[in-house]
Amino acid sequence: MSRMISLLDKVPRYLLGRKELTWTLIFTALFAFVFLLLNLPFSQNPWLEVISGGAVILLVCFFLACVVIVVVSRMLLFRLGYRNGVSVLGYVLWSLGEMVLVSLLYTFFTSEGVKVGLIDIGGSRLLTLFFEALTFTFWCMGIPYLISCLYLSLADKSNTMRLTDYGDVVSDAPAKPYEDKKITLFDNNGALKFSVSSENLYFIESDDNYIRVWYSDSSGQMKQYMLRCRLKTVEDSFSDSDLVRCHRKYIVNIAKVRILKAEKEGYKISFGIDGVGAIPISKTYEKNVLARFNSKTS
Repeated sequence: MSRMISLLDKVPRYLLGRKELTWTLIFTALFAFVFLLLNLPFSQNPWLEVISGGAVILLVCFFLACVVIVVVSRMLLFRLGYRNGVSVLGYVLWSLGEMVLVSLLYTFFTSEGVKVGLIDIGGSRLLTLFFEALTFTFWCMGIPYLISCLYLSLADKSNTMRLTDYGDVVSDAPAKPYEDKKITLFDNNGALKFSVSSENLYFIESDDNYIRVWYSDSSGQMKQYMLRCRLKTVEDSFSDSDLVRCHRKYIVNIAKVRILKAEKEGYKISFGIDGVGAIPISKTYEKNVLARFNSKTS
């Protein structure tokens, strides 16, 4: 039962970002190239025995077609994932679908090569050839996909640990994350840090690969601080604080919310500050935000 629930969970956004998907593509291409070179002495693939110009052209077309398929597939995955989210099961099936398409493409190009007499597959049937291609494709694509997921997961956990690491924060007293109500933020590389009292922090806004922190200084003036970090990392790291995710682009300090109003397009949050517009609440987070707001005002 737990396995079914985990398969239906949403894939973390750190696997669906543009940079992460690009990294996965590059790593998969390099892995497949190295794997092919290492496999050459042991391979009985008919393509590798061909030296004619026509077959080389056909082989190049096959590789280019594979690149187009995977690139287009990952672009669609990026758009779908950031709009509606993708379940773990959906992500796995999507990746398997890419491998099936590549294997079918290989089978098609091989059959074309046989038709024009460029290659000879002996007595092998196309169905057998397809399953052989699928096995080879799994090693070339499935393994690097898995390694990429593990690496990106570890990288995200590392970023989260940096985010909540108060060991090197400069202060006149030992830092106590939630006792002194300090919110300390680190960038993705741990190079930059920003510490602000939760009483002065209003909301955090996502700006592509950066976040923009809106807070008030000692004179009460609204200020902004920008650093490279994921909004999801902030959400996970401060889940026990007053910071609440209300939209894919916003995390708000629920203790600073002054007005919560229902409009035709949905609920909106207002801090009652000049120059700071209302922040929308998306349907995904509406129930949780309303519950947190009611618990604070009751």
